[in-house]
Amino acid sequence: MTDNGSAETTRRRGLAKMAEVYGTEFQDYAGSHFAVTADHLFADIWSRTALSIRDRRLLLLGALTAQGAIDTAGIQIGAALRNDELTEEQLHEIAVFLCHYVGWPNGTKLDLLVGKIVAQQQKAARAEHDDRTE
Repeated sequence: MTDNGSAETTRRRGLAKMAEVYGTEFQDYAGSHFAVTADHLFADIWSRTALSIRDRRLLLLGALTAQGAIDTAGIQIGAALRNDELTEEQLHEIAVFLCHYVGWPNGTKLDLLVGKIVAQQQKAARAEHDDRTE
């Protein structure tokens, strides 16, 4: 008996959760790094029910900011905005709050990144709207 069915099911669950978390579809990739990401992190960890995706995203934003991984935090900011989990105002408030716990430089970098990502998403939305109305 093989576990191909369960491994395939786990991968599908992981890819579906990744799409839900990031608000965009993901394709399957080969390799052990992607397998751990999709099959364990998303199919198992992000799928647990004790915390919402928003709760997990807030924790991740704090952890990434504390580590100075501001570029990676940008992925979470974009996803939070796309999924309507956090508003621009809330994201700026998170940055101010984190300044006091993880250091002013990292919190300030996060705040600046929030502004940059919001502007990028607004520009993309305007361009999409203009394309539809032409």
